[in-house]
Amino acid sequence: MKLGILRTGGPPAPLEAQFGGYPDMFQALLGPNAHDYVVFDAEAGELPASPEACAAYLITGSSAGVYDPLPWIEDLSDFLRASKGRAGLVGVCFGHQIMAQAFGGQVIKSPKGWGVGLHTYEVSDPAAWMDRSGPIAVAASHQDQVVKAPPGARVVAGSDFTPFGMLAYDDQPAISIQLHPEFEPAYAKALIEARRGSRYDPAQADQAVASYAAPHDALRVGGWIDAFLATI
Repeated sequence: MKLGILRTGGPPAPLEAQFGGYPDMFQALLGPNAHDYVVFDAEAGELPASPEACAAYLITGSSAGVYDPLPWIEDLSDFLRASKGRAGLVGVCFGHQIMAQAFGGQVIKSPKGWGVGLHTYEVSDPAAWMDRSGPIAVAASHQDQVVKAPPGARVVAGSDFTPFGMLAYDDQPAISIQLHPEFEPAYAKALIEARRGSRYDPAQADQAVASYAAPHDALRVGGWIDAFLATI
């Protein structure tokens, strides 16, 4: 499959030099040779010429908010709407949020504050491409949240902290998740340390770092994404 990765942001420069960018992380998660990957720098205004340029698109995380008045965000939203039914879509973190907003949902800066560390979602309404065994524990790193699902989308997994944590669209081949299956624990912990004392207070940072001592389900969720892509 030709899979377009729409890059909407990247790690802090020192961490990107050590761990790679988000497209690199997704290719490692899904398998370097699993798809024919093409990267588009959406943050820099680079988008495919048409939705049919790739069979599916994966929208990465970003430090931007989907409600920020940035021209590239509106251009990306227009592209996503144009892609409806013409290409598969997979959104992660910011990608999850911008898909929801583009298709009629609502995203806000949550008064709950930052979700960081290993978060657990209960699978409430599994789709055919998901296995049906138990909850998932995957890296979280977000303050914004989807608070209203768009028409045509249903919640398949979430938590009390993030009720709209994973969406499946019944009116198009599209899925999205707030969590970061592409984050290896080493990167997730390094990112927390880079933000310690700015975005996170020391106690929250300590708790988040400690959470990565537990097992995680990144590969399981990566398998879900691959199983979904196989349906397109």
